[in-house]
Amino acid sequence: MRILLISTQDYIHHPVPSRHHYIFEELAKRHDVHVLHFHVSDSESRKTNLNVHEATMFSVKNPALHYLINAPYHFYVIDRVLERENIDIVVASHILAGYAAIRNAKKRGIPVIFDLKDWYPDSAAVYYKNRLMRKILYNSVLHVTLTNLRESDVVTTVSPSLVDILRSFEIKPILITNGVDTSIFRPLDSAKGKRKLGYDEDDFVIGYVGSIERWIDLETVLYVVKRLRDEGIDVKFSIIGKRLFTDYENEVRSLVKKLELESCVRFHGFIPYNDLPEYIAGMDICLIPFRRSPVSEVALPNKFFEYTACGKIILSTPLPDVIKINPGNVFFYSTYDELCNIVKQLLNMDRRELVKKIFLKINLYDYDWRTKAEEFEKIMFSLIK
Repeated sequence: MRILLISTQDYIHHPVPSRHHYIFEELAKRHDVHVLHFHVSDSESRKTNLNVHEATMFSVKNPALHYLINAPYHFYVIDRVLERENIDIVVASHILAGYAAIRNAKKRGIPVIFDLKDWYPDSAAVYYKNRLMRKILYNSVLHVTLTNLRESDVVTTVSPSLVDILRSFEIKPILITNGVDTSIFRPLDSAKGKRKLGYDEDDFVIGYVGSIERWIDLETVLYVVKRLRDEGIDVKFSIIGKRLFTDYENEVRSLVKKLELESCVRFHGFIPYNDLPEYIAGMDICLIPFRRSPVSEVALPNKFFEYTACGKIILSTPLPDVIKINPGNVFFYSTYDELCNIVKQLLNMDRRELVKKIFLKINLYDYDWRTKAEEFEKIMFSLIK
């Protein structure tokens, strides 16, 4: 099967791998998979088994501007790839480039799957503080997104809440959740993990893994760390990840300095994906600290599956779809006081016994990326037939 993927990000240089990397690298082991490259990021190049087609004429680092001014070239490149590579099926996920892919594929009678990774109108607007700009962007993205979804042969999406949203627009999607590589993410030695993080074996470590952007609330966590330490509780906080497009990381670093937490808060930057479990092993509690927003209402993030596969206790703001799946290792908080009290409770609990029960309540192989690749594969074969 010859597949063309139109992903939502710079497939080669984006520092954070997405579901498309995990699923389509797996599919590339047995199919001829092609992908467009939008050169937006400057991170180190990622190895890939996909056939990469450059789709950048004007190298602009602002994502919105980049995709807008390169849109005509995307039309040209997609049409050329469909013809030269004799593509059987298109999987689109991008807003503007996805529109180009759908137009060109329909012209050639090629079926299209649109994979909706999150609710794009909200996720596009979240980067902007100006209300007027956010409203204009939301409405524009909503129009193009709905057009793409309605013109596609099949729509897939990542969370039950997104399924509900799409049904409200009379679109019937297929749910393929995010997942985890269970061959990599598994429980590892905690003492070694703490040494990786730069701490002692007996230190109590709170950890976060992910992008440092405005949809995440790290301020509340830092104030809790400050309060606990003022009460004589020696907690540490490790942050694995970096900024993508905004200056939020600088604000977080400034707050660490303001609260005089430099000795107990560590920024580790991006860690290679295969090495992450070694660092997560050193964390006693792992965080999913989403801000309350339309984005959080439909989120079912990879980190939930990755933390869980590593046998970790999770503290999360109330994400509806995490609440539905919760195998017992997730504790939810909405306020500063709730977060502080839960951390104190967990300090005095037998966390090892709690962790043992996790794997009795969730079959992680149902969420393995290989399983997700097979789910996509079945849909593709059904459309081609």
